[in-house]
Amino acid sequence: MILALAGGVGAARMLSGLVQVVEPSRITAVVNTGDDLVLHGVKVCPDLDTVTYTLAGMINPETGWGLRDETWSAMAELREYSRGRLGWFNLGDRDLGTHLYRTSRLAEGATLSAVAAEIALRWGVHCRLLPMTHDRVETKVVITVDGADAEVDFQEYFVHRRHAVAVSAVRFAGVDSASAAPGVLESISSAERIVICPSNPLVSIAPILATGGIAEAVAAVRSKVTAVSPIVGGRALKGPADRMLSELGHTSDAAGVARLWAPYAATMVIDEVDAGLATAVEDTGMRAIVAPTVMSDAGKAAALAEVVLGQEKESRS
Repeated sequence: MILALAGGVGAARMLSGLVQVVEPSRITAVVNTGDDLVLHGVKVCPDLDTVTYTLAGMINPETGWGLRDETWSAMAELREYSRGRLGWFNLGDRDLGTHLYRTSRLAEGATLSAVAAEIALRWGVHCRLLPMTHDRVETKVVITVDGADAEVDFQEYFVHRRHAVAVSAVRFAGVDSASAAPGVLESISSAERIVICPSNPLVSIAPILATGGIAEAVAAVRSKVTAVSPIVGGRALKGPADRMLSELGHTSDAAGVARLWAPYAATMVIDEVDAGLATAVEDTGMRAIVAPTVMSDAGKAAALAEVVLGQEKESRS
């Protein structure tokens, strides 16, 4: 079994490559739920849904989230009712059906893991998708609002403010009392190989590792863990990972990511444009593999998956 630690868009693309080279039923993804929120009365799980829709071939290619060929009537009505005050977090009409179903099933007593499996089945996704926890963990970020520090929910920063403001701190509210979801720790210990996907290290992968013994479980099998850098040429391909790394005191490059993942992964794949950083990566105690990491199409995603699983590229090649 191949296990992936997964955030949103970057992880979804990595998983779309893995399913091309490994039987999907042999893949388990432990997915970040720190970004989850209740909005307009419905439970929204952005990373779980992005992974599901991508693997189903239904992701909106223009945004990297939501469904392709979506309509927006419900949001348009909500904005009219609220005179524009509500509706900053877009939920397409079909996507809204997912959230309504999830909310009703949770209210009936189903677990988030069970609902994630039901939603995956509806979309023909045969990977096992596990939320990192069934407990409430909320990613909070500190930003400056009207000249003063303010702690806000991650989606307030990421979507409402379009991640256009600097972050001075990140906190995972509730993580100290959160337990890993059933099956997560067992899957880590029994995995043939573990992949830390190219997701934002600070707000997509860090909350997973901070939850209920997951970090310790991954560190215990470090020799089987390969990380893929989400930073290419000093930039994040999507989202604010590069800026957040700098703002929070890390180096915004592949070597900076390596320093974060060195306790958990023995190997790190970095892009060809970052070949000059291979020595810095290996100075952290990791093996550096240089390969194309930009998954701009299905073939490139599959090629990267083969590198990650087969590691056929020479170290520092």
